[in-house]
Amino acid sequence: MTIADADDQSLAMRAQAGEGAAYAMLMQRHRDAVWRLARGHVGDADEAFDITQEAFIAAFAAIARYDGSRPFRAWMARITLNKCRDWARRRAVRRFFTLAKPLDDAIDVADMAASPEESLASADAVSRINAAIAALPAKLKEVLLLRTIENMGQADTARLLGISEKAVETRLYRARAKLTEMLRDEGDGRV
Repeated sequence: MTIADADDQSLAMRAQAGEGAAYAMLMQRHRDAVWRLARGHVGDADEAFDITQEAFIAAFAAIARYDGSRPFRAWMARITLNKCRDWARRRAVRRFFTLAKPLDDAIDVADMAASPEESLASADAVSRINAAIAALPAKLKEVLLLRTIENMGQADTARLLGISEKAVETRLYRARAKLTEMLRDEGDGRV
């Protein structure tokens, strides 16, 4: 059996034994899903690329702790969500220190935000949706991304997030409702 034909669990066992090609194959198989999950969480393709790299580095460092009885994809999704949370915490700290500058320093800071007219003129449907998803609360965003973007089942999503299947259902309903409201409000000119 070639390395390309091996299943994820076999590849993970080979990677645990130190076979770099097996880990490379796992990375090749799952990188797009990891990137989509990260992009959906943070709303920025470049940041998602960085998070994807961090997730695979962390997974490689922790490959010895991978439990082969569980899906590798779910393990990678958990690592990715943790890296997204780390990114959000770092961003919050940076935002705090940016806002904590003395007022005199603010005179020299240019407002790089586009005007509402420029935003409306340049925004397309995909970027509006990505931004709206990224703005959702983490608990709603994670369920929405796992269920709709990654097509995970309700039971798998519940197990991955450590919540009940009913909580997954409720959060998915709330995420969709909030997303609809956000996009509708934006369409009315109220961002």
